[in-house]
Amino acid sequence: MNFDNTFHTFKERKGARRPDSPFTSSPVPEETTTKYYNLSMEIHNISLTEHSSMPVEKNITLEKPSYVELTCQFTTSGNLKSVNVIWKKGDEQVLENNYLVNITGNTLYTQYMFTVINSKQMGSYSCSFEEKNEQKGTFNIKVPELLRKGKPLITYVGDSSILVCSCADCVPLNWTWYNSNGSAQVPIDVHMNDKYVINGTYANETRLKIMHLLEEDGGSYWCRATFLLGETEQHIELVVLSFLVPLKPFFGIVAEVIVLVAIILLCEFYTQKKKLHPDDGKEFEQVEQLKSDDSNGIENNAPRHRKNESAAQ
Repeated sequence: MNFDNTFHTFKERKGARRPDSPFTSSPVPEETTTKYYNLSMEIHNISLTEHSSMPVEKNITLEKPSYVELTCQFTTSGNLKSVNVIWKKGDEQVLENNYLVNITGNTLYTQYMFTVINSKQMGSYSCSFEEKNEQKGTFNIKVPELLRKGKPLITYVGDSSILVCSCADCVPLNWTWYNSNGSAQVPIDVHMNDKYVINGTYANETRLKIMHLLEEDGGSYWCRATFLLGETEQHIELVVLSFLVPLKPFFGIVAEVIVLVAIILLCEFYTQKKKLHPDDGKEFEQVEQLKSDDSNGIENNAPRHRKNESAAQ
């Protein structure tokens, strides 16, 4: 919805009611609507009840300056006049005269309207209804996010690789590529280094081509998209492998096979040797037995000789 068609001037809007809004006036000053006459309009709302158990959040994506209208509604069976309404931007409370409060039936409405023209107006806006328990709704206003890929990009030494960044339904003012020097992001200058080429097929996409890859080209890369209202970035991890790396598991298997074959051959060699010389052990035992017998014979003959000598005397 265009601002021109919705709110021509503050004077024309004051006292008028939108069909889907319970409010009849706007707290936005006339000079604001006049200065930002051509802003697009963003309308968002959150519904809460006394039985809501968890805070409610809503994400709002803004690519360019806009007029924002945030509405929270709270339905309860209690006394709505005793409900305290608080708006906050981040942790800072918004002044009461900057938002509206209205009761219709058993529903309390509050509306906060403002212009977003730079990054300072981006962030979280929350509405709170304080009754017995606090009920809270939060609007998170941020620039478009880039499409993310969780897995690293794997390639090989000598090849070329293309890193891609894109966002859905958005057109950044500028794209910038960075890589890491170990501690900080360093902009990639294609004019100073012919290793890189940056181009994009579409306005919402950028491509970084890295040629003649080396292992040291692996690491962290970032693409950053710049919008009128801020910046957003995406991280890409590049892994550059040597051609020997895929062969390491194969080499490991070959080494295991060689060791296994060597053990089998040794066992086979030992078994064959025992078959070829089965009596070696017996011969050794016989020789030892003969030596033992000879020794016993000498010991036995010695006493007999002494007895004969005694008799002769």
